[in-house]
Amino acid sequence: MTKPLFEVTRGRVTESIHYGSIAVVDSNGTLIASYGDPQMVAFLRSSAKPFQVLPFVERGGVEYFGFTPRELSLSCASHEGSDMHVQAVRHLQEKIGIEESNLLCGTHLPGDVAELKKLIVQDLKPTTNHNNCSGKHTAMLAHARMRGLPLENYLDLDHPIQKDILGTFAWMCKLPVEQVELGTDGCSAPNFAVPLFNAALGFARMCDPRGLPEERAQACRKITSAMSAYPEMASGYGEFDEQLMKAGNGNIITKRGAEGYQIVGLLPGTRGADSDGVGIAIKVLDGDASRMGMELESTNRVRPAVTIEILRQLGALSPEQEQALSRFGPEKSITNHRGIVTGTSHPVFKL
Repeated sequence: MTKPLFEVTRGRVTESIHYGSIAVVDSNGTLIASYGDPQMVAFLRSSAKPFQVLPFVERGGVEYFGFTPRELSLSCASHEGSDMHVQAVRHLQEKIGIEESNLLCGTHLPGDVAELKKLIVQDLKPTTNHNNCSGKHTAMLAHARMRGLPLENYLDLDHPIQKDILGTFAWMCKLPVEQVELGTDGCSAPNFAVPLFNAALGFARMCDPRGLPEERAQACRKITSAMSAYPEMASGYGEFDEQLMKAGNGNIITKRGAEGYQIVGLLPGTRGADSDGVGIAIKVLDGDASRMGMELESTNRVRPAVTIEILRQLGALSPEQEQALSRFGPEKSITNHRGIVTGTSHPVFKL
């Protein structure tokens, strides 16, 4: 069962409680820590993106189209729709030989404040490339084009690239394909629900691919090194994912997902000289809805603080790294609209 993860106080009274579960699994399949129900089944949402690009990379797609590490990181992104991201997606589409109109992810407003203001002032509508999943969809189309497969139905469950993605994801998580629950993501791509344990195991194996077939292991290393080298492309400058990977100095990989999901990977040696890779899967039961501040920037109050507290309890952060991430928590003061401190928010779990 899920348990209290995080609470918000007003004065001396607990005003809000967020429930959830955590699984911490090493690359050998050992559950080394947990909280709540590590077998809870949940959709990974955008946390699945590194897995979704894996078969394309494994089949040689990076070399075939000349993807740079920066572009590979963008292929795993929930980006902010900034001008930097949109221009990078356009350039990648030109390199592949596809059009923005080929993408089936739909449109939404950009999360990047400067880009949002520009659209409003110039009375422009966002385009498909502003979608935070446009990098993922561009990579899926590249996968289809490389193999000479149809582009118009690349999101269908029976399309060869979606079958390849599902099979690869299930294999990484050590589950039969039949045990992966399927749903449709916000960007219309297929998405996967599995126990937190298996998702954490899959990400641990991606971050520590020793023992995997060599082509798959090399592909995993390309993905994790690209995300850690260019975290701003997988997220956005100042976002928690970007800041955590930046502070992690190549040893921590993370990817947020909608509705309160977060996945984190620790590369071998992060917890000690001989430590194996570790995967961490987090699910906040109420979805951890984002909140917009006066600067029009959206933040999540639960997952960043919970993630930092997990890493702190695992001994995976140095004091300097904790300080670099302190604006995200784990404990924060809450102020009202006049700047008066009214309470605190903080994790309440022990692994």
